[in-house]
Amino acid sequence: MLYQFGLHPRERDNPDRAGDLEVEVFGHTLQNPIGTSAGIDKHAEIPDPLLALGPSIIEIGGATPYPQDGNPKPRVFRLPSQKALINRYGLNSEGADNVAMRLRQRLREFCFANGFGIDEEAEQRVFDGEAGVPPGSLTNGKLMAVQVAKNKFTPDEDLDAVKQDYVYCVEALARYADILVVNVSSPNTPGLRSLQQVDKLTNILTGVVSAAQKTHRKVPPPVMVKVSPDEDSESQITGICDAIRASGCAGVIVGNTTKRRPEPLPTGSSLPEREAALMLEQGGYSGPQLFERTVALVKRYRRVLDENEDFTAASNTPPPSDVASQIQATTERDRANLKPPAPEPPRSQPLIRLPERSSTSLIHPATTPDRPPALSSSSHINQLPSPSTHTTPTTSPSPSGSNDTVQSKKIIFATGGITNGKQALEVLEAGASVAMVYTALVYGGVGTISRIKKEMREEMAARRKDM
Repeated sequence: MLYQFGLHPRERDNPDRAGDLEVEVFGHTLQNPIGTSAGIDKHAEIPDPLLALGPSIIEIGGATPYPQDGNPKPRVFRLPSQKALINRYGLNSEGADNVAMRLRQRLREFCFANGFGIDEEAEQRVFDGEAGVPPGSLTNGKLMAVQVAKNKFTPDEDLDAVKQDYVYCVEALARYADILVVNVSSPNTPGLRSLQQVDKLTNILTGVVSAAQKTHRKVPPPVMVKVSPDEDSESQITGICDAIRASGCAGVIVGNTTKRRPEPLPTGSSLPEREAALMLEQGGYSGPQLFERTVALVKRYRRVLDENEDFTAASNTPPPSDVASQIQATTERDRANLKPPAPEPPRSQPLIRLPERSSTSLIHPATTPDRPPALSSSSHINQLPSPSTHTTPTTSPSPSGSNDTVQSKKIIFATGGITNGKQALEVLEAGASVAMVYTALVYGGVGTISRIKKEMREEMAARRKDM
């Protein structure tokens, strides 16, 4: 209600306008590398108010095919001394169709407000990039991820039925998503984490990627998979990465709540009696104690995914003789297709030729020379330019966010224990492209994301002084 009257909490003064935290993800130049994790807006009720708080990525959901209530209440418990939570929501969802209906209404309101009309043709124009904004977030420089999951009553042993659950959600929601997230890691749905086994995960992700590619949109949404921090053996990480590569999945969100119960912070301290009792509650734990594990997992996933990339690149490189023959064939084809040079134009022709009309400039304005380049998803935060650097980005997003310049690395988002700007920088340096928050926002309030970005800028400035 407050959002409709412009009275909602929101970030002030556009601190991202300098472009010093820009990052490239899936062909989009994002304003900053901070996101919010799923669970804050399960039913797509507040995507725009969430975006107004300052993140560049929000994740809504998870949505299941059929509505389900989740676990009985009480199902969320606060541990204030640790700024932590234990939850066992159980993927409560209004169902994919209800979420899609809400997102479609949001899209139609956007179409009407921006002069496109209010019919299906207007929607398709936005889907195809004519509005100059991503079709999910409907906001320049920001993306909206939509998380999908299976119903808890779908038998885990019936893999075809499980896959169909995810595909159903994709078919309902993919049009409205900039990124699709496959949740196989909630600790509160019995049997869900067993789907992270390599053969099962490959089957599910292949089905989801195939369904996403059929989205009636100029550029289909990329697919990511959200994995558990508890599946941390070398074989488990390698198997998940193999499934990502084999299925054509675009990346991984490293981290979810954990079934483990970490030691209290600061080290050696004890919990208040009430909180010690709450630690015995079933559910997933989230809070600052997860941060070190998140950083370590990001490094491991980055290493394994990069090793897979190197192997794939090497295996796809043709032998020298093949390269020479391909070059010769290309040269002969181009020579045969060459057109004769155009004749000199008559003197009466205008000296100034008007440029052809193109909508590209409306969708992707030219980079201004006083802006630092966006971070590549493969370079991450450790290559942030100084404010005085004036260079041209090596890659830039094409209209409607399509990624014509294929990114060489699988994308990693990191979530788990991130509470301040220094920690956000650390996970980005470890190999993530985006740092996502959830519990920090619960305890820190609506100014949390602005604070984290401010702390990132301060830390970056301090580093530059020390150089």
